[in-house]
Amino acid sequence: MLNSESTLQLRRYSAQDAATILTWPQSIAEARWWAGPQTRWPLPLEVFQRWHADSDVQPYVLSSQNILLGYGELWVDAAEQEVELARLIVAPQHRGQGIGLALVRLLLDTARRTEYPRAFLRVFPDNHGAIACYLRAGFTPVSPAEQQTFNQGQPVTYHWMSYALD
Repeated sequence: MLNSESTLQLRRYSAQDAATILTWPQSIAEARWWAGPQTRWPLPLEVFQRWHADSDVQPYVLSSQNILLGYGELWVDAAEQEVELARLIVAPQHRGQGIGLALVRLLLDTARRTEYPRAFLRVFPDNHGAIACYLRAGFTPVSPAEQQTFNQGQPVTYHWMSYALD
């Protein structure tokens, strides 16, 4: 079965994955949930080059039997000693099958290797499916004070969540 975690593999992103992943956002709203509020749609291929130019960004893909199922990044910030899960997306034909939850769990397993105490993520408040997935994975909303601090200077008021890695 495709959503069985035993058949799922998390591996580093390769440039050859880009063309497939860029077809996954099905609307401008989905593209913006995934890539940010200023995103054009369809997204240009060079978006990955811009994202991955930052040495703190670690991009991954989730696959099963060489079928791409999901994409996500870890942003590892040594100065802050924290990890942020970012830019998660699941192939449209595999949504609603637990793939997103598996992707989050495998990214958290990788994040634990940093030995930092917490992982964070930000999500658009109207992306209810993603929020439900993150809650199932064990994320909890940050405190109102952290929410306010984290949203300073952001282009939108995100819903911030955290996960204890220890």
